[in-house]
Amino acid sequence: MANFVTSNSNYPTIEKSQALQKRIKARIPAESQTLAKGPTQYVQGVAPAFVEKGKGARVWDVDGNEYLDYNMGIGPLSLGYCYEKVDNAIRAQLEKGITFSLVSPLEVEVAELVAEVVPNAEMVRFSKTGCDVTTAAIRAARAFTGRKKVAVCGYHGWHDWYIGVTSRDAGIPEETKAMTSTFAYNDMASVEKTITTETAAVILEPMLFDMPKDDFLKKLRAHCTKVGALLIFDEMWTGFRIALGGAQEYFDVKADMATFSKAVANGMPISILTGRKDVMQLFDKDIFFFTTFGGEALSLAATKATIEELRDKKVPAYLDKLGNRLKEGVTNVATKLGLDYVKMVGLGCRSMLVIGPAAGDNLLAKSLVQQELIKRGIIWQGQHALSFSHTEADIDYTISAYEEVLGILKDAVTTNTVK
Repeated sequence: MANFVTSNSNYPTIEKSQALQKRIKARIPAESQTLAKGPTQYVQGVAPAFVEKGKGARVWDVDGNEYLDYNMGIGPLSLGYCYEKVDNAIRAQLEKGITFSLVSPLEVEVAELVAEVVPNAEMVRFSKTGCDVTTAAIRAARAFTGRKKVAVCGYHGWHDWYIGVTSRDAGIPEETKAMTSTFAYNDMASVEKTITTETAAVILEPMLFDMPKDDFLKKLRAHCTKVGALLIFDEMWTGFRIALGGAQEYFDVKADMATFSKAVANGMPISILTGRKDVMQLFDKDIFFFTTFGGEALSLAATKATIEELRDKKVPAYLDKLGNRLKEGVTNVATKLGLDYVKMVGLGCRSMLVIGPAAGDNLLAKSLVQQELIKRGIIWQGQHALSFSHTEADIDYTISAYEEVLGILKDAVTTNTVK
């Protein structure tokens, strides 16, 4: 019998998932197209590996088990699975066509809509993935400034200019690696050391889970202006989530360019580059950035419907309110249990449970929490990416599940039996 979103007596049966895992190992390296969805992110033997369908804030695996989802497609499902208004827009466009031989009017309509809600979006380009537009932004910054060096803070995709600074840098020329350096968030000394008059582009995620301190983003903006480097906000996670206009609106800091994907189309594949007109005009003739599917109409229709719904239903405010209730509830549970090594960080719309070193091996402790939440019908990797389909009842249930699970963690830490 399948498990549901409740205090199930057993871990879910995942026989079909495990059978598919055997098949996928033979054909697909890493067993997934997205690292965060792959098997390395979950407790083997307990977690499902394949999801068959979703509705609202819930998903069902191939064995029929139901889960409350806090990953939401690793971010894109800002409204929820099978959200009627967006799906209807996709269906209506499907009747007209998907990809055409000339430009779709949707490209104009969506570009104008983005310019209405995103600060400094004087011009707009579309593509398919987040790293498409972060790479385009880096190329534009290099072309505009005549410089080569790039400074990064956060995750910006798999392309050579960024991934060379990570441990998975095989196949990247040393010359390419040498042009990119990293700086630390909330650390102006690191900024001033790394970002100089030789820097073309400074790209960062304007917020992960730590808030900017001591006007960090504004000071970074001023330093970039001082040395002549272009400031790029990678808003894959903050865009259309912490505010309709993303981090530029929320923190009142203008970037020279900003990149978006994830939340803007409720699951359809699209990415957006926005920025100053004098920089973006380089894409007219100087920079080649074109792709067959950049103007694919189903995704544009979904984007238009999603932005309108996010705006009309004031979704960012809803996510903040609901998420803060979750943060407060889990914090109260941790306090009640005396777990000073457990805390919630981030904003309401996207928070994370952090387990400190007092619990021992962090990965083991996190894995135990994940295992027990899965047993209770919750898909979780540490974060809570909320959607408009999550309800107060979902939050209440999640807090009660955490009370049980954190109690298990406490006992295991105390008796040294986490593993």
